[in-house]
Amino acid sequence: MIQPSVLVAERVRQRLRAEGTDPTFDSAAARTVTLAEVRKFNDLALARGAAMIDDEAACVRDVLAAVSGFGVLQSLLDDPEIEEIWLNGPESIHVARGGLSERIELRLTDSTLRDLVERMLQSTGRRVDISQPFVDASLPDGSRLHVAIADVVRGSWSVNIRKFLPRLRTLDALVEHGALSAELCGTLREAMRAGKSIVVSGATHAGKTTFLGALLASCADRQRIITVEETFELAAAGPDVVSLQGRQASLEGTGEITLRRLVKEALRMRPDRLVVGEVRDAEALDLVLALNTGVPGAATVHANSAAEALDKLTLLPLLAGRNIDRSFIAPALAGAVDLVVHCVRDDDGVRRVHEVIAPTGEVIDGRIVTREVYIRSHGMTSADSPSWRRGAPHRVGDAR
Repeated sequence: MIQPSVLVAERVRQRLRAEGTDPTFDSAAARTVTLAEVRKFNDLALARGAAMIDDEAACVRDVLAAVSGFGVLQSLLDDPEIEEIWLNGPESIHVARGGLSERIELRLTDSTLRDLVERMLQSTGRRVDISQPFVDASLPDGSRLHVAIADVVRGSWSVNIRKFLPRLRTLDALVEHGALSAELCGTLREAMRAGKSIVVSGATHAGKTTFLGALLASCADRQRIITVEETFELAAAGPDVVSLQGRQASLEGTGEITLRRLVKEALRMRPDRLVVGEVRDAEALDLVLALNTGVPGAATVHANSAAEALDKLTLLPLLAGRNIDRSFIAPALAGAVDLVVHCVRDDDGVRRVHEVIAPTGEVIDGRIVTREVYIRSHGMTSADSPSWRRGAPHRVGDAR
């Protein structure tokens, strides 16, 4: 038996199409039409003695989600407690709340899943097909979408939606959440507003992008910020913020815009701060060169510790070509980066700042010498001073 909401949704689509109304841009008109069709359905059901819709409000929500939202996933996207949604095919759907994952009792069909993905990609200008089996895109609410399809994936499609919660977009909010201490918050805010360059490191799901966004929020009122990302994720808001995004190649193999190209273009846009959402390839070279021109920067990088993050940033530029030498990169990086903040996700699911280190500017035996600024178990290394140039030095790659 076909669900009443499905029948009503089809009638709503027909009316909106006939009236030339786009439910994405005119939600009020879509709601008015939906409510009218739900009541019309009940009037006809009452006259015929058929089953009526008991909860009209719930039916209106379901129909609007099917017509202008993302169907059965819309309620998950609207839930402020859900951080991430992923589908291992249409019958295995999981969510993460508070850093902990759980499987939910929701089932789709293959056709429904594909229809949802197509709807999500419709406004992004990106595609996923046999020739391009992976895609990254941003949803209208800022969530990041990643899709992988068969035959790269065994069985059905794999879909990940990573949400960025509005309540955690400032350093003060992260302090209340337990991610860092108030003292460290003040030190990092001062560093950002003073034009220092900060790298945020951590493993996957450690909260790097959220933390970087909070850092940017602390200085967005006084700096012109240019962000560079493969897919829009940073929700940087301020009076003078420009966000740039890479682009896939077309079907003809042309038109691709890489992060390296975007970094170079960003430097022509008079940035007070250049931000690379995630450094993981040869764009590391362009970032280091940009920082050495005197432009403050910020970025994230996958690493297991703050020291390993610096080590990785001295290696990634080597991917740019054979003529790049680590003996050039290490001193340039040591003089350009002021702080490295390492984030972790604990067993309880909470993301926290685990350590902060500061390069001293010295390089010994090819290794960048750093000082400890903060370790979670110890707190600030110099409680009487906000300076991050104090503490016992050690070299990146050395045992602590």
